[in-house]
Amino acid sequence: MAIKLIIGIGNPDEQYRDTRHNVGFMMLDYIAKKSDSSNWEFNKKLNAEVVKCKLEKGSVVLAKAHTYVNKTGEAAVKLKNFYKVKSEQILVIQDDLDIPFENTKVSFDKNSGGHKGIESIMKALKTKKFYRLRIGLAKPALQKARQQTDKRRDEFVMKFVLSKFSPSEQDELKKIFKEGYEKLLQIN
Repeated sequence: MAIKLIIGIGNPDEQYRDTRHNVGFMMLDYIAKKSDSSNWEFNKKLNAEVVKCKLEKGSVVLAKAHTYVNKTGEAAVKLKNFYKVKSEQILVIQDDLDIPFENTKVSFDKNSGGHKGIESIMKALKTKKFYRLRIGLAKPALQKARQQTDKRRDEFVMKFVLSKFSPSEQDELKKIFKEGYEKLLQIN
């Protein structure tokens, strides 16, 4: 079953542009550019920016939910219903703190791993049977943070995911997005 809808997880405000938590939006921009689709339009009813594009095996809708990460499910259910797709035809692109930076992983029918955006989508769609392209963000500093108190760990993680990529990491992202795109084509 081909992917018909790709939802990127991120935060809509300009201040979050190019932050680690917005790697889902960044990957969508990469996909749109690869398919010469740059006419993003904000759909108020769906509370998302959308663009249609062609991938190898057909057309797909790319969507950036404007709900903020933790409420992505609100837009996901509207998008699913509006475009009349099954959950198995949805791919969500997310940041993942359990996968090392420079790595990507595709999963289907898996738990959220604590990602609030994914939890929100699972709750809204009432299923976990959708694809995910997980883009790794894990760094050694995260391992140290996990050994601290819950409060200090949570503060570190929040600061980390809302920080911008360094110039060298931005260069690395080009390779990561290329790898992620190739994995997406294999699912589709």
